[in-house]
Amino acid sequence: MHAPDLARRRLMLASLALPTLPLLPGCAAPLPVSMSPATTPAARALLGESAAAHGLAALAQLNDVNLRYVGEWRPLIGKLQPALADPGFRGGSEERLLLREGLVAQAHSGPSGRKQVLRRPGTAPGSQGDVRAWFNGEEARDDERRQAAALVVDGYSLFLLGPMLLAQRWSAERSMVMELAGIERVNEHECDVLRVRLAPGFGFAASEQLALFIDRKERLMRRVRFTLDGLASTAGAIAEVETFDHVTLHGVRWPTRFYERLLRPLPLPVHDWRLTGLDVNRGLDAADVSGPAFTGKALAPATVLP
Repeated sequence: MHAPDLARRRLMLASLALPTLPLLPGCAAPLPVSMSPATTPAARALLGESAAAHGLAALAQLNDVNLRYVGEWRPLIGKLQPALADPGFRGGSEERLLLREGLVAQAHSGPSGRKQVLRRPGTAPGSQGDVRAWFNGEEARDDERRQAAALVVDGYSLFLLGPMLLAQRWSAERSMVMELAGIERVNEHECDVLRVRLAPGFGFAASEQLALFIDRKERLMRRVRFTLDGLASTAGAIAEVETFDHVTLHGVRWPTRFYERLLRPLPLPVHDWRLTGLDVNRGLDAADVSGPAFTGKALAPATVLP
């Protein structure tokens, strides 16, 4: 049996041991689907409105963003997807975004020690870029851990920046097709659904499909649903992340609470995490984040949010 088939079989066998769960809310916009061959004007307009509402103009003036996250993993997901969830290392993290260079660096910590990740963008449109990952100072050379690290960086960038990322950097680096997909409710918010086909996808996936749920009142992204094709063990899976408790700092609306659930192959709560620290414009450069630990201006923890 091939490795991806074995992983899917383990997922399904694990699901048999779970109690029956009710259908999770918000599953009326399925993925993946057949999409239009070109972006519709209404979809492009919605992305622009939402990016502006999140603070794209202010974000474009920032050099670097420094973040602190803390979170809790649900127990089963570490057994189903150990490389992706990686709960032994991914308890909390300090993260550094060098916006002009497109660099993202993460310093994770957990009961198993320290994990450092550096994600570089590609040098040409359509390139999947590169990633380096260190575990307790030793660089990972295997595909699975590198691919998982790249997928996590790209996912977290989208969860934090939402439409701003799609409208700015990813629209230049990747091919995107967008269309509207009706209206759905996310908690108390009526949302327009913006469906996106993205190539490349998260990490080293050839492509991905997303559905952004953009509220009709404030134009904030309240949920993003996505395929997970960046790892052989997650191919065919669908998950979603909801964002809450936005604060306005430095002209940008930042979500500070996140909740992830798996929708396919089985409905399962996955991860709760919070943004607890944020500061900007330290004057970081690539040398501060390019090794197995932060140095220089990247070293100090992110400023605690009030």
